[in-house]
Amino acid sequence: MSINRRNFLKLAGLAGAGWIGNTAPIQGIEPGKSYPDGKLPHIKKAAETKHPHRFNMSGYCAPAIDTVRIGFIGVGNRGSAAVERMSQIDHVNITAICDVRPEKAQETKQRIKSDGHKAILYTDSDQAWMQMCQRDDIDLVYIATHWKLHAPMAIYAMEHGKHVALEIPAATTVEDCWKLVETSEKTRKHCVMLENCCYDFFELLTLNMARQGYFGDIIHCEGAYIHDIFEGLFQEEKRYDFWRLKENSTRNGNLYPTHGIGPVCQILNINRGNKMEYLVSMSSNDFMLNEKAKEAAASNPYFKQYIDKPFRGNMNTSTIRNHNGSTILLQHDVTSPRPYSRIHLVSGTKAFAQKYPLPGKIAFGHDGWVSDTVMQELEQTYTPAITRQIGDLAKQIGGHGGMDFMMDWRLIDCLRNGLPMDMDVYDAASWSAISPLSEWSVANRSAAIDIPDFTAGNWKNNQPHDISLQKGGNTGVRMR
Repeated sequence: MSINRRNFLKLAGLAGAGWIGNTAPIQGIEPGKSYPDGKLPHIKKAAETKHPHRFNMSGYCAPAIDTVRIGFIGVGNRGSAAVERMSQIDHVNITAICDVRPEKAQETKQRIKSDGHKAILYTDSDQAWMQMCQRDDIDLVYIATHWKLHAPMAIYAMEHGKHVALEIPAATTVEDCWKLVETSEKTRKHCVMLENCCYDFFELLTLNMARQGYFGDIIHCEGAYIHDIFEGLFQEEKRYDFWRLKENSTRNGNLYPTHGIGPVCQILNINRGNKMEYLVSMSSNDFMLNEKAKEAAASNPYFKQYIDKPFRGNMNTSTIRNHNGSTILLQHDVTSPRPYSRIHLVSGTKAFAQKYPLPGKIAFGHDGWVSDTVMQELEQTYTPAITRQIGDLAKQIGGHGGMDFMMDWRLIDCLRNGLPMDMDVYDAASWSAISPLSEWSVANRSAAIDIPDFTAGNWKNNQPHDISLQKGGNTGVRMR
């Protein structure tokens, strides 16, 4: 769902001032030139601003909901697929579907795979999503719009008594990351970022191995989002209103960090016994996007507005140092002609794991990877309970090989059983904040910037999330 910006800014005033952070175009720093006052000072100010702590949402058990009633906002590619997946989970009622494009809402309603869902469509205005959130028969609002609407919609939904699940990133500014945290703590409503890569099979395997001490102490982890969507940035049918091209033409940093950082943060117990402390980031020049804009403008005048925009550099590399002395390396590249990779890498004092190229592998040292037989034995020993219970069904139902369905099923199972979330609002905020923090570092000659502690010190005592299914795990699946 896309909302006319002028109308949305009017709506933002109704729901609370300051929903949307500073979205002014970002100008990169000239090579060899220093800026005593620094570039993008609003980002650094937001990262350094102290915020009041109201309640600890990590480990929080909200009242159990036997049947989870869901309203969906934004049913393009991801949102419509989520409706189909959710309709195959027991004790789910799809109550509402909202999109600014009526045809998308109608098409999505037809994707529902089970009976009993009386989904009302909200498509008549830019304000329709607000009307949906005001209903009293919705427990969970599932948001799959373009990035800048994630945080304001989530805030509004929580303010109206709804739990929230929102697509990645949860926010594009540090200010909005804090607003998500403050609203979740104030309302005691869950704010779960839909980071599906935390439920991919090798990532879950290495998480359980780390929990069992297989890697020893974790020294270093790596993650990435390297995905060639170059042509798609200039195709409106791929992304409504060219929203992702707009993001890439005004911001320079790691714009999509959570696929890479989410799984390794869970392995490193970030926000649950450990925390990220500071970040440095560097981007290459843009070697492709401006040239493509010029080429596209030759046949379509619409693209003339993008010529000589301050495009994001093709490759961004960011590094993070954690409280316990471990480090993280992240990369982001969505334009270069490279094979897809998320570089899930775990390096410990006893063993090493890496996924991409596929399949994921394990090693004990420089002599090479373990044999296929040993790898199968490791999978038999360390595959976690959630994968054993729902993994095969997830592969049948699908969604990026099954990880999307496993994520949705786990979300519903936690809500139904009154269990803590695997990914809480502090994860949503800290993982998403990497993006604007990287922008600041890039603009300031790769200077270090502190990563806010969104937990207000509670990371010291927060417990790692449960992957054993000792509680819950009783939500069924409807198979046609």
